[in-house]
Amino acid sequence: MGMTLAEKILARHSGNETVTPGQLIEGKIDWILCHEITTPAAVKMLEDRGMDRVFNPDRIVAAPDHSVPAKDIKAAILYKRLKDWVTRHGIKHFYDVGRGGIAHVVLEESGLVGPGEVIVSGDSHTCNAGALGTFATGIGSTDLAAAIYSGELWFKIPHTMRIELTGKLRVGVTAKDIALEVIHRIGADGANYKVMEWVGEGVAGLSMAERFTLTNMAIEAGAKTGVIAPDDVTRAHLRSQGLTETEWWYAASDPDAYFSDYVSVDLSTLEPVVAFPNIPSNGRRPGDDRVKVDQAYLGSCTNGRISDLRAAAEIMRGKKIADSVRMVVTPATVAIWRQANHEGLLDVFMEAGATVSYPSCGACLGMHTGVLGPGDVCISSTNRNFVGRMGDPTSQVYLASPETVAASALTGYITDPRPFMTAQAAD
Repeated sequence: MGMTLAEKILARHSGNETVTPGQLIEGKIDWILCHEITTPAAVKMLEDRGMDRVFNPDRIVAAPDHSVPAKDIKAAILYKRLKDWVTRHGIKHFYDVGRGGIAHVVLEESGLVGPGEVIVSGDSHTCNAGALGTFATGIGSTDLAAAIYSGELWFKIPHTMRIELTGKLRVGVTAKDIALEVIHRIGADGANYKVMEWVGEGVAGLSMAERFTLTNMAIEAGAKTGVIAPDDVTRAHLRSQGLTETEWWYAASDPDAYFSDYVSVDLSTLEPVVAFPNIPSNGRRPGDDRVKVDQAYLGSCTNGRISDLRAAAEIMRGKKIADSVRMVVTPATVAIWRQANHEGLLDVFMEAGATVSYPSCGACLGMHTGVLGPGDVCISSTNRNFVGRMGDPTSQVYLASPETVAASALTGYITDPRPFMTAQAAD
């Protein structure tokens, strides 16, 4: 029997010809992604044991992102610990404040990682990089310490779920809607410790940015990671970063590979989806309930890319957000912020009444720049809507696409974005 893409990558990194689900292997790590929240704890474990070293300073990417610029003294201390460690070990790829942004998106922009590699980080949304045909997964601080020290980790080979996308998305329906629809169907634990592999003609028609949204959301179904086999879209993305195909290892699942689960989605029939509180699997259609919103949040590693900002800006151009709504726009990286500024997108948001924040995780996990107060209702392009995720435990978060966030900011209620986009097309 053949192997899946994830199995092939892990077999190659463990020196095995073949691997099977459930098998324990010791695998080599290509890249470790670090930020200021989980890395200091891992570093302290090593320091306390007299093991303060890094396996390869050229194979670590560090980007402070959760609370930057520092919102308080505690955040400043964590940032300083990360930077001191980076300096002490001569870590080359350090994306400091003013030069980075959200670590996962910084990594995808960096031109460092590519197909066939294994990537780990002390952050659950590391699966974002799986869109490049990598095995990328989040780990705890203890495992992070081991990876930093040795460049290797134990892995249990996960089962793989095959998600086939057919057809083509209609106007106003996005990759975020695909992800929320699949999570709604299988449940928040439907892919527990599995790989969500996205395949089919529907995937071939998605941009690289849309693919990152799909793999980013894998953890919200309990998955170990999400993957997409590299194709012409992947190659074009790598070439745009000045890279060549010879630098990477390309693979795909074998025709006779074993998949534990099968899911099929016809994109031509898909409609916008909003995940109601307090779990990403609670998907419904926007507009079915007239839900009033206090805040609209556009950003995160899921939907803070330039294409997301462009889509939202097109809906909001020349309009004003509702008087009852405050809107926070957070580009995912400094490069995206600059591009959005160059294109005049930031002006569109601010003229509509929104505020634009520095690139960071910020309000996505209730740290700063948009934290919710008691009873606040937020429509957000982020990835989680657990109780207290973005602030006060009595606040409520509704997850949606950037288009739905923009439309809802204009009306003051959770709103289907398609009428706005239809009107634009008519004009």
